[in-house]
Amino acid sequence: MTHPDTTPKPDDAPSPSDPQRPDGTRGVNLFLGFAPWIIFAVVASPSSWGFAALAALITAIGASIPDIRRRSLKILDIAGLLFFAVICILSLVLDRHALIWLETYAQTLSGAVLAAVAFTSLAFMPFTEQYARESVPRAYWGSPLFRHVNRVLTAVWGAVFLLTALLGVLALHVTSGADWLNWIIPIALFVGAVRFTRWYPDQARARARQAAAT
Repeated sequence: MTHPDTTPKPDDAPSPSDPQRPDGTRGVNLFLGFAPWIIFAVVASPSSWGFAALAALITAIGASIPDIRRRSLKILDIAGLLFFAVICILSLVLDRHALIWLETYAQTLSGAVLAAVAFTSLAFMPFTEQYARESVPRAYWGSPLFRHVNRVLTAVWGAVFLLTALLGVLALHVTSGADWLNWIIPIALFVGAVRFTRWYPDQARARARQAAAT
C-alpha cells in the first residue's frame, strides 16, 4: 500500500496573508508596525505635531516590546523608534523659528522615511518578509517564490509611501484640493496596498503552480 507524498513543497508555503496561518491573524502584526506612523499622520498638525510624535513614540515602544523580548526587532520598529525619538528631541531643543520647517514638512517627512526604509530593505531583507516569517515555517524562507512575493509587496508599499510624501509636498503648494492630497488619496493608496498584500501572495502561488504544471 502506497501513501501519498505529504512532504511540503516550497511553492506551497503559506502566504503572509493566508487565512489559515498558525496565529489566525491576517496581517495584524504588520498593521501594528504601521500603528505609530498612522497615529502621527492623523494627529500631527502645525500646532500638535510635537504631541503626535510623542504619542507615536510611546506606541512604537509598546509595539516593539514583544519583538525586543524575542530579540527580533524589525526594521520598521527601529525606524519608528529612531524617527519619533528624534522628532521629540528636536521639539525640545530647537526654538520656535527653527521648528517652522519641521512643522511644515513633518508628515511628508514621515512618508519619505517610510519609503526609504522600504526601498532600502530590498537590498537586504524586504521588510514585509520579517512579518511573513512569523507565520511561515523556516523551511520555506529560502523559497524563490517566498522571496519574490515579499520583494513585490515591499516595493508596492515603498511606492505608496513615496507617493504619499510627494502628495504632501504638492498639497503645500496648491490653493485648493489639499484634503484630497493629504487624506483622501493617501488613504485610498493605503487601503489598496492592504488589499494587494492580501491578494497577491495567493495569486503568485497559483501562477507558480500553473507554470510548474505546464
